Amino acid sequence: MAFFSGRSGAAGGSGSEGGPRFAALAEVRAYWEGLRTANSLPLREAMDPRGMAGALEVTFLVERIAPGIARFRLAGMQVADLLGMDVRGMPLSSLFDTSGRSRLTGPLESVFAEPAVLDLWLEAERGVGRPALEARLLLLPLISTRGVTDLALGCLAIEGQIGRSPRRFAIAGVMSETLSRQPAAPARVQPSMGLAEAAAPYEPPRPPRGRPHLRVVK
Repeated sequence: MAFFSGRSGAAGGSGSEGGPRFAALAEVRAYWEGLRTANSLPLREAMDPRGMAGALEVTFLVERIAPGIARFRLAGMQVADLLGMDVRGMPLSSLFDTSGRSRLTGPLESVFAEPAVLDLWLEAERGVGRPALEARLLLLPLISTRGVTDLALGCLAIEGQIGRSPRRFAIAGVMSETLSRQPAAPARVQPSMGLAEAAAPYEPPRPPRGRPHLRVVK
């Protein structure tokens, strides 16, 4: 089954019609939380799009390719509508204006390095055919098949009409939530070659043979 498919609502929506603002974010976050056990992160292969069917249009998957840089691997239709093109393979920063790109680098890297949940409040540039448009972007870290945190599940919920594309955003607010790490298993200490030796078994001292070296002199 494809990770994303089809459209789930009218362009410009933020989840269910007439629902709360940015409702899709709550749906995606709840699904992601449901895949966690203790303090672990969800595995990419454990994800099923049916678990967040109401938000697929605004959901995406990004992969870290360098410090502070991630690119789209998959994306819902509304994410593509914002730029007027297929965004697969494009950097996440393509959604942002010049000022937004410079502010994105540090918070984006924290998603994979700490790891952390990132919540960005966005405002789109305006112009002819480009009405007021607000958005929130949520990034949730995932463990890839390589066993490392180099993927993130994202949701870009918008409020308003897209209008003429491309639409790019400035960052109005940043919220980063550092996640607790699962306690590491105690390491097994093994001697390194050339740096440690096996301990010799204990042997009690043997009594001296022959005459002692010391004698009492009166």
